[in-house]
Amino acid sequence: MSRTEETRIKLMGAGLNMIQQALSIFDRDLRLSVCNRRYQEMFELPDWLVEPGAEFEDTIRYLVTRGEYGPVQDTEDAVRIRVEAARDFVPHYMERERANGRWISVEGAPLPQGGWVTVYTDITEVKLQERLLQAHSAELSGELMAHTKRLAQTNRALAASNAALEEAKRELTEMEARTRLTTEMMPAHIAHIDRNLRYTFSNRRLSAVFPGLPQNIVGLDAQQALGEVFEKIAPLLERALAGENLVHEFTHDASGRRIRLSLTPDQLEDGPINGIYVMSMDVTEETQARAALAQTRKRELAAQLSSGLAHDFGNLLTIILGLQGQLARKPDLPPEIAQIAQSTSAAARRGGVLLERIATISGHRELRPQPTDLAALLDDLQLMARPALPPDVRLEVALAEDLPPLMLDAGGLQDTLLNLILNARDALAGPAGVIRLDARRVSTTWLEICVTDTGSGFSAHALEKGLDPFFTTKGSAGSGLGLAMVYDQITLSGGTVRLANRASGGAKVTLRLPLKLANTPTDPGGRALALLVEDTDSIRESVREMLRDLGHSVIEAASHDEALGLIDLPGIGLVLSDINLVGGGSGLDLLRICRARGLPRLHLMTALPPNDRLRREAAAEFPVLAKPFALPALRAALEHSQ
Repeated sequence: MSRTEETRIKLMGAGLNMIQQALSIFDRDLRLSVCNRRYQEMFELPDWLVEPGAEFEDTIRYLVTRGEYGPVQDTEDAVRIRVEAARDFVPHYMERERANGRWISVEGAPLPQGGWVTVYTDITEVKLQERLLQAHSAELSGELMAHTKRLAQTNRALAASNAALEEAKRELTEMEARTRLTTEMMPAHIAHIDRNLRYTFSNRRLSAVFPGLPQNIVGLDAQQALGEVFEKIAPLLERALAGENLVHEFTHDASGRRIRLSLTPDQLEDGPINGIYVMSMDVTEETQARAALAQTRKRELAAQLSSGLAHDFGNLLTIILGLQGQLARKPDLPPEIAQIAQSTSAAARRGGVLLERIATISGHRELRPQPTDLAALLDDLQLMARPALPPDVRLEVALAEDLPPLMLDAGGLQDTLLNLILNARDALAGPAGVIRLDARRVSTTWLEICVTDTGSGFSAHALEKGLDPFFTTKGSAGSGLGLAMVYDQITLSGGTVRLANRASGGAKVTLRLPLKLANTPTDPGGRALALLVEDTDSIRESVREMLRDLGHSVIEAASHDEALGLIDLPGIGLVLSDINLVGGGSGLDLLRICRARGLPRLHLMTALPPNDRLRREAAAEFPVLAKPFALPALRAALEHSQ
């Protein structure tokens, strides 16, 4: 036992000994934990019965044997009765006359951690005063005296009950505080509303789940607290008040969040329904992951179904093309037969292109999200799209606000938007028109991109079937896979695609992608001494200038072996290497050595395709930047690694 603990126990014992009442505390095993000196003096107990650990049964046997409770016929039976009562302990207050003629009150209360505390008060003087009053007040009626006596006893019992109630109140207050703290730590809004749809409890997390709604809602009715959300869930609340347990998901329009709502009637067995317990959770990320997983499974199923057919169909097309080629080379072929042969060959070649597109949409596709400057991506998109548009078609691109780098599959998103722009070009009624692309963030949940045009818009049938594979309004000129590939790319990322018509005319395609901010540093001090390893002189020169534009000092190496001689130079804070290098190893081998020597910020770059074995192996260990890249992509990639 520490000196501090020993001092604390001595001080507590001294304090208990100052109390004029006798006090004892027994634990749940009926062993003495604490008592004061007055307890030993009042009952004339030997020292061994006031030591911590003394058994309650031994104390009772000692008192019964000494006559504390008056004459008893069976000592062991009297001891047993009192010990059993102690095991089934309930709060009590009583007064009794001792064998020595003195009176005591006995007040007992259980402890939260088990056991009980008992306080013994000598009330002999009070009893003597009652008898004296009775003897010298003959004018008082017997009924009044009895009433006075009962009143005194009642007051003492009431004081004991008040003490027990205060203890219960303290425990309930602590329990309520713990419950509230627990509920406020949960990532969900938990509440209770009564039958009049008025909030009686809330863990003050409503605004965290529904941005813009109030935090303190106790006392408000549901319509006041929820605003527009109330209109969506009002029928569900009525069903819950009718006794139905409900779980429902819906979209919060203001924030774009997906919310899961659980309603449980407040009802005890077959009693009346007193209200509803409500739990609301933001499950947007879960919904996005479910959508991406479902799309992945559909792609896998499509790949399984189409792979065998595509193989056999490709063989048939090869045979058809071969036979038609032989036929077309025959001399003196009638013109009409030659035309048939050419048309058949063209159809077979178109079938081959269709097979490639089916393989693209159903084959394995791996998303490669990386820190992306959206403004730079949209600028590049305009440069790519403008040459494919007629001179009188205007392309407008607007970004609602400057966004920090986002985690996006930049190549897939750019292909998707280019596909939509070319679709919009084909949908314009004449050689002139406007195609507009708007990008904005929706709360903290979505990146929303809308592509609109001034054409004739979607037909009712196209609105219903436009995202289905092989649906086309272009006749034989279309494959019907353009919008299907857009849908595939976006849903694979956990997003959504919606088709609509503008009120002023024209089509509108709305893409929503999960808004995921890249972890970029607030400190521009990412500048460092950079080791650039690239075996192609022109590429090394270009990347060197980019690194210098970003504020880095650069040293260069043209091979794996040359780089090994430089990595021990003091101050190197960044290594950027191509994967394929001349010399005794690859860029991956070089970076593994750098990592073993504790060098920070290790990056690879490559022009290898995504499905290349070496590139996949490298990407599992280090950040990989795909060639070609411009300055914004390099900046985003390097900042993301800090």
